[in-house]
Amino acid sequence: MLADCIKTQYDQKLIRQILGLARTYVLYWVKYLIMIHTALVVGATGITGNNLVQELIAQGMITYGLSRNPDDSIPEMIPVKADLLDKESLEKALHDIAPTHVYFTTWMRKDSEEENIRVNGAMVRHLLEVLSPKKSVQHVALVTGLKHYLGPFDAYANSGTLPETPVREEHPRLPYPNFYYAQEDEVYAAAEKEGFTWSVHRPHTVIGYAVGNQMNMGTTLAVYASICKETGRKMIWPGSEAQWNGLSDVADARMVARQLFWASTTEAAKNQAFNIVNGDIFRWKWLWYRLADWFGVEAEGFNGEIRPLEQILKNDADLWKQIAAKYSLKEAVLDRLASAWHTDLDLGRPLEVMTDMTNSRRAGFTAYQNTEDSFYQLFEKLLFEKLIP
Repeated sequence: MLADCIKTQYDQKLIRQILGLARTYVLYWVKYLIMIHTALVVGATGITGNNLVQELIAQGMITYGLSRNPDDSIPEMIPVKADLLDKESLEKALHDIAPTHVYFTTWMRKDSEEENIRVNGAMVRHLLEVLSPKKSVQHVALVTGLKHYLGPFDAYANSGTLPETPVREEHPRLPYPNFYYAQEDEVYAAAEKEGFTWSVHRPHTVIGYAVGNQMNMGTTLAVYASICKETGRKMIWPGSEAQWNGLSDVADARMVARQLFWASTTEAAKNQAFNIVNGDIFRWKWLWYRLADWFGVEAEGFNGEIRPLEQILKNDADLWKQIAAKYSLKEAVLDRLASAWHTDLDLGRPLEVMTDMTNSRRAGFTAYQNTEDSFYQLFEKLLFEKLIP
């Protein structure tokens, strides 16, 4: 009897020790797995950030979304409220967050390129300085754009020398102030100091779902077409002859998201810059009429002069409020949906613009998206979300 009791007590103690070790082991691996799959998306409410968050969650990553005004539109995303220009705000917001993968997808528009450089460079620097003591970052991905190759419009307008297209990652930096260069340099310096890998992604005209975004051609054109349909106006081409007749391409925000995830998790893609577009090309003189047909409005092409969309829409803020009220739309503020100024920059260029994708294709990124479908799928989404009538 006594021997059996001792044996039972010994067995129970052994079982408790085994369970304790097992619990410690499980907790260790849970913590480890969370660490290697923790993403921080900076600019999560933007057109690229929003789609990237969804991609990362679908890929099984624990995903934090940082922005000045976070929302809860993606239930699986963990929102983080912070101001990138306020390091104290960042330190407080990121105190308990140790991301391994950082995706920087935002920027701030200022009145001059010198101010753009100062402010946007500081945003990247502040974030990486705050994360530095954690020693958790393995990869930083930065989203910029084709201004890297094209520079400001005034530069080639005044010089009379147009940038070479299709643009390739091997093209050297231009001798003009450019905040994209400042952002890259902050990432390069931190990577050299901290030892993490990096990737830079340069999309051309991102098409995708977002509200309140500063560079949103797809939604801008949807709003413009909706106004034309409501008022009986023609959908007038606002851009240049070169853009109307020339070849072009765009980047679906979902394609950008796929490339960001791919580059941050693929060894062959580390420490490189990549262009990113859908993979097809088109001419606006063909696509413009198809977009107008989707809305059931009459289109008008290039007539010999540029007719900026910003001027076309400048007096339509009150009209959009009326349309929003009539159709019970969610957003009545025109400027929250339409970024006519940026659409004018894209469509007003005095040259055709195409993007070479060889660099990422060679490294294994083979995704493709039909551009016409990109626009139609966005329009359907805007209808579903009651953002256009």
